[in-house]
Amino acid sequence: MRLHIIARGKIGRSPEAELVQRYVKRIQWPLAITELPDRGGTLPPPAPGSRTVMLDETGKHLGSMEFAQTLDRWREDGVRETRFLIGAADGFDTAERAGADLLIAFGRATWPHLLARAMLAEQLYRATSILAGHPYHREG
Repeated sequence: MRLHIIARGKIGRSPEAELVQRYVKRIQWPLAITELPDRGGTLPPPAPGSRTVMLDETGKHLGSMEFAQTLDRWREDGVRETRFLIGAADGFDTAERAGADLLIAFGRATWPHLLARAMLAEQLYRATSILAGHPYHREG
């Protein structure tokens, strides 16, 4: 299954970009990153049968194991691509949220979108490591 991070805002050459790349290069699954401007731009069309996950303050608080199990279930169900959307400063509107298969939040705090991208990259690495039986994740 392909993982696709679609994020508003340009990360450029920044400490956050270095952190994202640190985790992205470790992920063994196919992965793409698409950057969109803060406003405007068109989302790439979803592949048939894909899943859309939005990072949103109203989303579920998933533990790493539950996140990994969700990706595994989708992969086993034949999902070809899971898209992870990170919005700009104003987040997503109600209609956009309604179109997502899953809303997730990284806690109750509001995070800058560049840090959210780094946190997502780390969680994707952690989830794929869990599923591969790699000892990176230590539960409990």
